[in-house]
Amino acid sequence: MEDLVEQSLFDFSAEGVLSGGRGFEFRPQQQQLAAAVAAALQEERTLLAEAGTGVGKSLAYLLPAVRFALGNGRKAIISTHTINLQEQLFSKDIPTAAKALGLTFRAALLKGRANYLCRTRLQRAIDQANDLFNQEEHRQLMLVREWARDCGEGWLSELPSEWGITDKVRAQICSESHVCSLRNCGPNCPYQAARRKAEEAELVVLNHTLFFGLMSSLDMQQTVRSDDTEVVDGFLFPDDFVILDEAHTIESVAAHQFGVALPEFELRRDLWRLYNPRTHKGSLRHAATPHLLQLIEEAQMAADEFFTRAAKDCKSGQQEENGDTRELRLRQPNWTEDVLTEPLDNLTEEIVGMAREEENEITRTELLDAAANLQAYSATAREIIGLAEQERSVYWAEFGGRQDDRRYLTLRSAVINVAPLLREKVFERGRACICTSATLSAGDMGMGYFAGRVGAESAECLQIGSPFDFAKQMRVNVTRNMPDPTDRERYLPALCDSVSNALKQSNGSAFVLFTSYSTLRSVADAIRPLCAERHWQLFVQGDGIGRTDMLNLFRVHKGSVLLGTDSFWTGVDVPGEALSHVIVVKLPFDSPSTPLVEARCEDIRARGGSPFREYSLPEAILKFRQGVGRLIRSKSDAGMVTLLDSRLCSKTYGRFFLRALPPGAPISFCE
Repeated sequence: MEDLVEQSLFDFSAEGVLSGGRGFEFRPQQQQLAAAVAAALQEERTLLAEAGTGVGKSLAYLLPAVRFALGNGRKAIISTHTINLQEQLFSKDIPTAAKALGLTFRAALLKGRANYLCRTRLQRAIDQANDLFNQEEHRQLMLVREWARDCGEGWLSELPSEWGITDKVRAQICSESHVCSLRNCGPNCPYQAARRKAEEAELVVLNHTLFFGLMSSLDMQQTVRSDDTEVVDGFLFPDDFVILDEAHTIESVAAHQFGVALPEFELRRDLWRLYNPRTHKGSLRHAATPHLLQLIEEAQMAADEFFTRAAKDCKSGQQEENGDTRELRLRQPNWTEDVLTEPLDNLTEEIVGMAREEENEITRTELLDAAANLQAYSATAREIIGLAEQERSVYWAEFGGRQDDRRYLTLRSAVINVAPLLREKVFERGRACICTSATLSAGDMGMGYFAGRVGAESAECLQIGSPFDFAKQMRVNVTRNMPDPTDRERYLPALCDSVSNALKQSNGSAFVLFTSYSTLRSVADAIRPLCAERHWQLFVQGDGIGRTDMLNLFRVHKGSVLLGTDSFWTGVDVPGEALSHVIVVKLPFDSPSTPLVEARCEDIRARGGSPFREYSLPEAILKFRQGVGRLIRSKSDAGMVTLLDSRLCSKTYGRFFLRALPPGAPISFCE
């Protein structure tokens, strides 16, 4: 193979393989990134590459990645954070790369198995419909049966939303590890087909949650030997390499994926799936011996008692209100009585015994799936009750959104410091790993902060600016005298007035970004009359419209105003006139009392560091850069950013945020 760096420099030159493509323009920043990716791949090392909006990161890493994979018999893994980027890669960028290179290669999109229809389980659900479903659920099942005849990739997310397919029905038809096997389902089962495509493909696209989840479970790790020659293990597949796009999110995703969760609603649902004494339906109804029914009922009563006790016992911990979610830190081992694991273990043992006696292979594997789920719940409960990994993990109780008109509890853990894990599993394995994003540097603090948080201290760091002319395309307005947010009587009226005035300047067409649901709701109520008067559509996160639908509606309704919190600060792409104003209500500091943030600050303090300087400030700057970055998404975009946090002027750290704004953007200060 020709030198990959030289080839990449040519590919992205004015005369290169992309030059004849529609809309191509030579960008030295894109060429620089492609050459850096090529060098890291050839030398089997880690590269952290920040590339500003508009560089064209996807193609800059795809072309050298494809050449390297095909030239060396390797597999490229591309992992992203958002569905939007996955869809862009698969529908646009990968076909563009293939056409430009004139090469044929196989690409696969892999999701977690619960996202796929399993035809074997669907048929079992149909056969057992009288045991499992009520009349409405049976109607939904028949719709799924028709859809399954020609369901493409078999992604359950593509079921029409108007069908109203419930979680209960989905849980009975999705892929599960024992039943949904190559032996039981055959190669045409959607999940088995997806796995086969991923194994055969030269390029696999997935998301960070699945990437770190598989890495945590070692579900796909393989050791392969052929003719006494060992094939080097990769990250997920033998002899692979990885590109982590939207890499600014990997610390958060990995921390949770290497942790555990015990959701009350899911455990109750899975026990009801076995047998529901109210409806007399369930997957084990056909095997409902008196002893089995007793064990199921005991497990259900134990779950009721356990979560009721846990909800009371955890309230002595520290708590944080965040809209509809309340998080309570768990600090003392055996903080609640374990009334759950013994009934779960007894039921698991009984079901495993039934599986041994079962002659029908499908029924046996269904029983083993049920037993494996119960065993996992029991092991997780033991860990969370005993805080077994307290030295490396933080544990908390989370009262989340409502289901069936009640608030359910989820017990969780997350790794406090993922750097040692990722250093070992990702960055120091002698395997090529590329991390890229528009925001890996914390302003003046550079990329060392990100590298240290994820264990990539030995990586090469590269910062490439944006090709956009921010001096001409955007302006920034900073408010000097907003009242202190702790003074709610003065702050909220002043904030509502400022948001209203800012919206008038751009005639709507704005994102308003918040750090608090309660403040968001207060502002939403205050500006509704203005939006109605000006005929601006108002979209408010939490009003019942999903994030994707809200964005689609925002794009098509001229002058719309969207109020959002955390998930709208990053990964949202609205080019053009639809978005011409981003209003940042408050600097995005994480609440220091949320369990994971609190634990990370304690960890830094224990090592003699400053939690504010070493964690809170750089994290806020990274998120701030993401939020401001929603505005300019193309060379033709133009607009303004309004910053309504007076700490930018009154606090010494405010200058770090101002310096983190896009270079050249003019800044105006107002009272």
